[in-house]
Amino acid sequence: MSIDVHQHLWTGAFVDALRARTSPPRLDGWTLLLDGEPPYAVDPADHEHRDTTGLDLALVSLSSPLGVEFLPPEESWPLIDAHHDGALALGEPFGAWAATCHSDVDPDRLAKDLARGFAGLQIPATAEPDDRLLEVLTDLDLPLFVHPGPTALTEGAPQWWPALVPYVQQMHAAWHHFHAVVRPRHPRLRVCFALLAGLGPLHSERLIARGGGGRGLVDPGFFVETSSYGPRAIDAIVRELGIDVVVNGSDAPYATAPDPGLGAAAAHAIRVVNPRRLLSRKETRT
Repeated sequence: MSIDVHQHLWTGAFVDALRARTSPPRLDGWTLLLDGEPPYAVDPADHEHRDTTGLDLALVSLSSPLGVEFLPPEESWPLIDAHHDGALALGEPFGAWAATCHSDVDPDRLAKDLARGFAGLQIPATAEPDDRLLEVLTDLDLPLFVHPGPTALTEGAPQWWPALVPYVQQMHAAWHHFHAVVRPRHPRLRVCFALLAGLGPLHSERLIARGGGGRGLVDPGFFVETSSYGPRAIDAIVRELGIDVVVNGSDAPYATAPDPGLGAAAAHAIRVVNPRRLLSRKETRT
């Protein structure tokens, strides 16, 4: 049995909230309309009968590329509340990451939301991490999940362009920003970076050459999640960071959790041991 820290599942409550809108992000039937992107035909089957065979826990999160967290508060909060209500009602083996509005930062509201049973907070990589929100997480000993945020499709680019270029760039930037700027202010915060932090950890040699520190300085509170990558990328990350900070994620329904290809012991660490370290409070962490 294993843990998947990265899934997306649009519940009926969230779908209804998107359909009630008259401007992007919104759903017209099952056609998703976003600013700066062509209409996208959502497959309703992706958000209905999810196969969770073999999972002890599957954490669902708001789709941050929709831009919900950056909307004006009167538009953002109803969508976030719908995501929260729907996700918490899914039942086992599902859990959920909370979301919050970045145009109306409200640490008290976040604390109340987290108290409902969320695993932690997800923020878009394009958001400047707000110290007040991070202090709430630290006080509650809950982790942060950094996920790609909104982007616009480059004119003439193929549909896969956002996932391969802006998303990766965002995560790469977030990885280095958290190390250089956020960590000194929040030394006890646990953070998980989606899609192996855009492979940002692999640039340590260039970082050293430019005066950014030395190798071997692995932060045990900064985890990277595997979504959409396979054995070659995972192997490279493990060689750089070690096995203890790599956690399993699928990005379902858009991808499946990879086989790390590093043997049974490594697979157990990535799928079970490390996710538990990320998610567990100090008094239960091993």
